[in-house]
Amino acid sequence: MSFPAVSRLAAMLVIGIGIGGFLGQTADAANEVLVPPGNRSGMQPPIPKTSADRAKAFNTTYDEKYKQIIALLTRETKLVAQIKEAARAYHIDPIHIVGALVGEHTYNVSAVGKVQTYYVKALAYANADFSFRYKGVTIQAFVKRPEFAACAALTASAELWNCRDQVWDDRFRGKTVDDVAYEPISLQRAFFQPFYGGQTFGLGQISPLAALEVTDLVSQVSKLPKLSPDQPQAVYRDVMDPDRSVVYIAAIVRDAIDAYAAQGFDISKNPGITATLYNVGQPRRRAAELRQAIASGSNRKYPVENYYGWLINEKLDDLEGILQSNGQ
Repeated sequence: MSFPAVSRLAAMLVIGIGIGGFLGQTADAANEVLVPPGNRSGMQPPIPKTSADRAKAFNTTYDEKYKQIIALLTRETKLVAQIKEAARAYHIDPIHIVGALVGEHTYNVSAVGKVQTYYVKALAYANADFSFRYKGVTIQAFVKRPEFAACAALTASAELWNCRDQVWDDRFRGKTVDDVAYEPISLQRAFFQPFYGGQTFGLGQISPLAALEVTDLVSQVSKLPKLSPDQPQAVYRDVMDPDRSVVYIAAIVRDAIDAYAAQGFDISKNPGITATLYNVGQPRRRAAELRQAIASGSNRKYPVENYYGWLINEKLDDLEGILQSNGQ
């Protein structure tokens, strides 16, 4: 892969609201550690073999896939306008949304020719008969197990599903419980891919679990109905419909920024970090681990971008150009 180095990092837009002031965040902004723009690593971290295999299977390269998503964003002026509108609603710089889209379509899926294609795909799930289940047990029944008792008191969707995700990893993932052997896979992969065709969907390549995590935020800000695993078709509709998908991307980024703010880190000026978190998920767990590492005397000072986020920081001039060429 041959991505030319960017001569300088584009200046980040300053959002007029403090990172601690959105939707009840209580972090003291004055004491936050500002994570500066740019990459912490001089070289791109290793790209997973699964991503390389995917590109090879479709006879393409990362360069080609990157150019395709840049071309799509350049053509689709309506989409860029929606990105800016969603960014304003969630008080984030629109570059974070662009970064998430570019990362997904460079390393995971390839961009389609037109956004309209995603509307057509969304309709395919509208009347499908399916549920979120694993080994014959629905997620609704599974989370009623006693192992999840500590999560029961949580009402906010992000905290609730983060708790359930943690319990899965701690108590079930790769273990045998009550004579049932659970595979060493994520909660998302176990319960939320009923079609076995991938774990993420739509323009933003959003997982059903990620959508459920931010449904409270999306309902509050964008006034969309709250999602529930009881209605999987509605979950797929929201992640597949491009108009709604952009809103969920914004909410996922906002949620990650707030999760890090709660641990004392302002990541709002580094789209490579938010792109990394969009790629790997679990922002609360990762922010807490970083804070704990620093408190224990580790040399770590900032969160570090992965291969996906590294590209976004490296290509900021290109990505900022898309937003500028489509007006502010």
